[in-house]
Amino acid sequence: MSSTVKTDTGRNDSAATGRDTAARTGRPVRAVRTAGGLSLRLDVRTLVVSVLLAAVALFASVLLIGTGDFPMGPGDVLATLTGSGTTAQEFIVNDLRLPRVLVGLLVGAAFGVAGAVFQAVSRNPLGSPDVLGFSQGSTVGALLVIVFFQGGTFAIAAGSVAGGIVTGLAIFLLAWKGGIHGYRFVLVGIGAAAMLYAIVLYLMTKANIVEATQAVTWMTGTLSGRDWDQVWPLAIVCVLLIPLSLLYGRPLRMLEMGDDAAYALGVPVTRVRVVLLAAAVLLVAAATAAAGPIAFLALTAPQLARRLTRSPGPNLLPAGLMGAALLVTADWLSQQIFGADQLPVGVLTGLLGGGYLLWLLASERKAGRI
Repeated sequence: MSSTVKTDTGRNDSAATGRDTAARTGRPVRAVRTAGGLSLRLDVRTLVVSVLLAAVALFASVLLIGTGDFPMGPGDVLATLTGSGTTAQEFIVNDLRLPRVLVGLLVGAAFGVAGAVFQAVSRNPLGSPDVLGFSQGSTVGALLVIVFFQGGTFAIAAGSVAGGIVTGLAIFLLAWKGGIHGYRFVLVGIGAAAMLYAIVLYLMTKANIVEATQAVTWMTGTLSGRDWDQVWPLAIVCVLLIPLSLLYGRPLRMLEMGDDAAYALGVPVTRVRVVLLAAAVLLVAAATAAAGPIAFLALTAPQLARRLTRSPGPNLLPAGLMGAALLVTADWLSQQIFGADQLPVGVLTGLLGGGYLLWLLASERKAGRI
């Protein structure tokens, strides 16, 4: 959702900007004015898409809570969530299933926003944590804990976060040359991803059968067994970093026009890039620690959101809502088709995301961009 805030003296300019945007793109744009003299320019289509995506995510969440060995209808789920369920229903919903759904929503939102930031900064639709090495860095950190320290859930999560942060710092330093620029950032990230994947394979050869089974399950990406211990740390990270990323949405949109244009418009290019990339790396690390490296979610969510909104720019809020809706829906589908916990959700997102990647590459090639 794009927004432009102006003082009272800029009321006519804001209205004119909205009319010009609507005339140029054929999209309805509304300028909302407050009693204090501020005006907010709203893209109506983006707002509608965001509301619909939030509704889809919530509806899929209710269905997911009701799915399992003890099935519950949506009415029973809602009644239990509002405190009107039986003792058994409250235990099943509040202690067993609600944490899993909340982790799914938070992980999807974190990957969606982070993917939109990476794609906007790199100005490349393939720029995502999966491609640029950040997910692989978190995976290496988790595997080090599993293979050499036989760590538990908390230690694995800590190792994943540490691996993601170290990888992010290394890529930033290697890509830095008077700032971080999209083309060099992508090349360094792809090289780092290849090296880190090789390390993952080496660590798997050092693991015994029990450690290898645990590592493969974690690497696949799953919401099975998630509890409140995963919810609260991830929720804190998302509450802090997603609003911060949204605040930088407008300068990030200007960065997509190129550094020279952004500088001319008064955007502190280097600071915006560093802040947003740091926030995106932390979001990816925290999400990966909670559910594993969910394949292709950060790649597909921003692109699908952009196609629905038909709006230029990073579309951070729709991308986050799309990521949340995709992940909980995929988890519900995997349980409906294969049974509860028979197929990790990362397998399904990998299959669907891989097909989308092939379509995206074919479209980019047809358009002459690759």
